[in-house]
Amino acid sequence: MDITSVASLSANITENVSRVIFGKKREIELIVISLIAGGHVLLDDIPGTGKTTLARALAKSISGDVKRIQFTPDLLPSDITGINFFDQKTSDFVFRPGPVFTNILIADEINRTTPRTQSALLECMGERQTTVDGVTYKLADTFFVIATQNPIESQGTFPLPEAQTDRFFMKLALGYPDRDSEMSMMDIHGSQVPLDSLGAVCTSADIVAANAACRGVTVTEPVKDYILRIVDATRNNNRISMGVSPRGTLALLNAARIAAACDGRDYCLPDDVRRVAVPVLAHRIISRTQSTVRMSDTNEKLIEFVLDSVEAPIGR
Repeated sequence: MDITSVASLSANITENVSRVIFGKKREIELIVISLIAGGHVLLDDIPGTGKTTLARALAKSISGDVKRIQFTPDLLPSDITGINFFDQKTSDFVFRPGPVFTNILIADEINRTTPRTQSALLECMGERQTTVDGVTYKLADTFFVIATQNPIESQGTFPLPEAQTDRFFMKLALGYPDRDSEMSMMDIHGSQVPLDSLGAVCTSADIVAANAACRGVTVTEPVKDYILRIVDATRNNNRISMGVSPRGTLALLNAARIAAACDGRDYCLPDDVRRVAVPVLAHRIISRTQSTVRMSDTNEKLIEFVLDSVEAPIGR
């Protein structure tokens, strides 16, 4: 697969998912970038904005399997990874795979379960494998987690550990659709269920091939230096107590490279870096809580402030 094919693949998936999720082209494009990158996405949004529908539409678009886990306080790690049970017919232990053995996993309300259960996803997300009773099982090459959490309700929730939050490639919010998009949604849903008629536009193998093709995108030294200066600015900002980790640096590089490929270019521009910086970096920093910091300083606004303070190189 070449760069032109990657751009076509990205456009086809985005257009296909947009038939179900209206008025969210930018967010869908970012999720497709994450999918090609082999990353995972955390959707931090209120209920009813289409998070689960988006995940199912994405799975249908790549002709992949999708499974869903409703996270609850009594959920166990084995409910995620799988369990060995004794089969009386064979008089032996047999492994029963958990829902992580799929292409796309919807982790619904991930912050409603305990940290012990949340951490069961760490190995799966980071290494595409899971270990049960000392035996390691490989997951699908296109294993992709879309986790959701409700930012409004805090009762009965367990905040995600920093180690797990950093495993997510991007953090996004769909938000409400605009008036025209919501009108179109009402018109279409009044006569049909768009998700039922949605077909595949590619295969899981195409996603793996696209990832390999994106490694050929050129990132010049000035653009790499620009990325490093952005990351360094998060580590030396009096509003930020913990800056971006080295994993975040690599994620920003990877996301910018794939964003360039999705635009049909085999070279990366500073604009590609700016385009993906907020969703890739905002959840990887911790803002200070002292009174000197304005309460309106969200992580997203802090990253935007950093981007405005770091001079971008001219050209590529």
